[in-house]
Amino acid sequence: MKAVETTKALSPEQRAELLGTLKARFEEHMNRHKGVEWAEVKPNLEAHAGKLWSLHEMERTGGEPDVVGHDRKTGEYIFVDCSAETPDGRRSFCYDREALDSRKEHKPQNSALGMAAAMGIEVLTEDEYRKLQELGEFDTKTSSWLQTPADIRKLGGAIFGDRRYGRVFVYHNGAESYYGGRAFRGSLRV
Repeated sequence: MKAVETTKALSPEQRAELLGTLKARFEEHMNRHKGVEWAEVKPNLEAHAGKLWSLHEMERTGGEPDVVGHDRKTGEYIFVDCSAETPDGRRSFCYDREALDSRKEHKPQNSALGMAAAMGIEVLTEDEYRKLQELGEFDTKTSSWLQTPADIRKLGGAIFGDRRYGRVFVYHNGAESYYGGRAFRGSLRV
């Protein structure tokens, strides 16, 4: 599912606070973006108000976004949720709208793909999740929904990942399931 470019904007105060938070996190975790300087990233952020709003939503929901890559072809910087555990403000969601609609009772408030689209971000793929796990230890007590291949989703399933026993695991579950310890991690190219 493609993220939707949003036209929402932040107030000058929110913008300044977010840029300060992102810069501090960037400088604290230089291992996540070797060879990238904040002075290179900041102009991209300032030029894209909608994407800055999406980063604010990532931050507001507990994702702690940080730069994890740079696409030299497009010039975009890749931000990913780097919170130690899956983001607090996105937990207890089923996988997608179809799964949400299939629940007759005890419906969660939203779906992972639905909220990601509303935020203007994309749910991590399995490959992106494994690359993130090379930068640190994430989801040692929680788990994160991942973009699910169409053939698995067609059969009613969805995949999620976590880290246990010093290893990264990717599992499956019914797409309509939801748990207090499962959310999703997002990515955004700026």
